[in-house]
Amino acid sequence: MKSIVIGVIALLPVLAQSGSSPSAQRIRAHDKFLSSDLLEGRGVGTRGGDLATDYIATQFALAGTKPIGDNGSYFQKVPLIAVDPRPDLQLSATAAGKTVTFRWLNDFVGLNEQQKPEGQIDAEAIFVGHGIQAPKWQWDDYKGVDVRGKVVVLFTNEPNSTDPNFFDGRALTYYGRWTYKYEEATRRGAAAVLIIHTDQTAGYGWDVVRSSWGRQNTYVAVRPGEPELALAGWVTRDAGEKLLGLAGKSVEQLLAASESRDFHPIPLGIRIRGDIRSKIRAIDTRNVAALVPGSDPKLKDEVVIYSAHWDHLGVGDPVNGDSIYNGAIDNATGCAIVLELARAWAALPQKPRRSALFLAVTAEEDGLRGSEYYAAHPLFPPSKTAIALNYDAIYPWGRAKDVVIAGAERTTVWPLAQSIAKRLNLAISPDSEPEQGNYFRSDHFSFAHAGIPAFSIDHATQFAGKPPDFYKKAWEEFNTKHYHQPSDEFHADWDFTALEQAAEFGMLLGIDVANQDKLPDWKPGEEFHR
Repeated sequence: MKSIVIGVIALLPVLAQSGSSPSAQRIRAHDKFLSSDLLEGRGVGTRGGDLATDYIATQFALAGTKPIGDNGSYFQKVPLIAVDPRPDLQLSATAAGKTVTFRWLNDFVGLNEQQKPEGQIDAEAIFVGHGIQAPKWQWDDYKGVDVRGKVVVLFTNEPNSTDPNFFDGRALTYYGRWTYKYEEATRRGAAAVLIIHTDQTAGYGWDVVRSSWGRQNTYVAVRPGEPELALAGWVTRDAGEKLLGLAGKSVEQLLAASESRDFHPIPLGIRIRGDIRSKIRAIDTRNVAALVPGSDPKLKDEVVIYSAHWDHLGVGDPVNGDSIYNGAIDNATGCAIVLELARAWAALPQKPRRSALFLAVTAEEDGLRGSEYYAAHPLFPPSKTAIALNYDAIYPWGRAKDVVIAGAERTTVWPLAQSIAKRLNLAISPDSEPEQGNYFRSDHFSFAHAGIPAFSIDHATQFAGKPPDFYKKAWEEFNTKHYHQPSDEFHADWDFTALEQAAEFGMLLGIDVANQDKLPDWKPGEEFHR
C-alpha cells in the first residue's frame, strides 16, 4: 500500500505538467453541447441521438484515441426493437358488476414487452405483495401460487428493515427494483404486471414514471417462444386505490400486509382487461468505443473501462411549453467526463501498462440496454477487463469535499480507492440514498453481472463553502422538479469543479489498476466473482 500511495503522489505533478490532467472547462463545454436543444434530448434511434454519437466519436478522434468498434469505426452497432405505446391504450378492471376505467398517462403507463402492435389482456388479478422470492432471507411472496396467465399486482421496493442482515437493511437490493419484479413475474408466466406506484415505495414521483414509461422504450428482440409480458405497467396510487377498492382493499392495508414474512398471495376477484396498442420498429443504435493502447506488450490486451450513457429521453410531453428532455445532468455530465478522460489519458507521455477503453453506451434509460449488449458482445473479454468505472449524473455545484463510490468496498481495489481519496483531500461518503438502489440502476451493473469489478464514481454530497444541509436541499429539488424532466437543462452559472475532481479520482484509480501485476477481483463472498 505504501508504494501505491507514493505512486499516486508522484503521478499528480506529471499529469499537470503534461496537459493530461482533467479540466473543468473542457467538461463544461462538452456538457453544454450535449445538452443543447440541437440534440433534441439525445433520444435513442433519433436524429438527436445520431448527432450525439457523431459528436462523441469526433471528440474521441480529436483526442488521439484509436477506433475500436465495428469495421474500424468508433461505433458498436446495438440492434434493438423500439416499442412506442399509442395514446389510445385501454385498461379497465371489473368486479361484481362494477367497472373502473383507467386513463393513459394520468392513471397508468406501461409497455408491451411482447413487442407486438396489438396486445390483449383479459385475466384475473392476483396481489403478490412486493413480488419477491428471496431464499437468502427466507422470503417468498408467491408461496407456490400459480400466476400463469394472470395479472400480477404488486408494489415495488422490498420489506422495510433496519437490520443489515435482512435485505441489506436500509439499502435497496436488486429484489426491490422494478426490473426484478417484471423479470420474476415473466419467469412465472404472468400475462401482465401492474405496479402500484407510491412515492414512498418507488423513491420518486409519478412524473418520473410517466416520462419514463409513457414513451418509446427499446428492447433486445424477443426470441421465438420466449415468454414476455403483454403489459409491464404502473398505476398511480389513486388508480391503485380504485383498483383495490373493487376487492374491498386499500393501498395502506396491502402495503402493511406486504411487510410480513407470513404474507400469502391474495386473489382479488377482479378481472383486468386491456387493449395494449404499440408502434413497433427495429432501430439501430450504437455504443461509441475508443481505445488508448497500453505500453506493455502482454498486458495491453487487458483494459480498464470508463463508461457513461449518452442517451436521455428525447422529445416528449411538454412541461411548461418545453418538450425537449435535455438531460444536462443525466447524463451529459458523465459523457463529458469520459470524453475528457479519453483526452487526458491519450495525452499521457508514458502510457500505463494496460489499455484504456472509453465507452459511451446507448439506451441506459430504457434499462441498461447498451451496456448489457456490450457485456454480451464485449470488445475485450471480461477475463481481460481489469475494472469498469462508470459516471452517471454528477452534480456541478462547486468544489467537492467528498466522493461516493458505493460498490468499491465490494472489490479488492478498495484500499487503493481509499488512498487516492485521501491524497486528493476527499472523504469517501456512503451512498446518501441507499434506499434508491443506485447500484442496480446504472451501467456498471451490467459489467458486474459479467464478473468485472465495477462501480460508479458518483456525485459529491459535501461542497466547499456550502452549508451542511446544502446537498440535501439541492438534491431534493433536483429529484422532485428536474430529474427526467425538460428542466434538466444546462445553466451558465454551474461550477464544474466537482466533475473535474471526479475525473481526476477516476483517472488516478484507473492508471494504478492498469499498472498492477494482478487483475482486481471481488472480495470473498461477493456474488459477482469472475
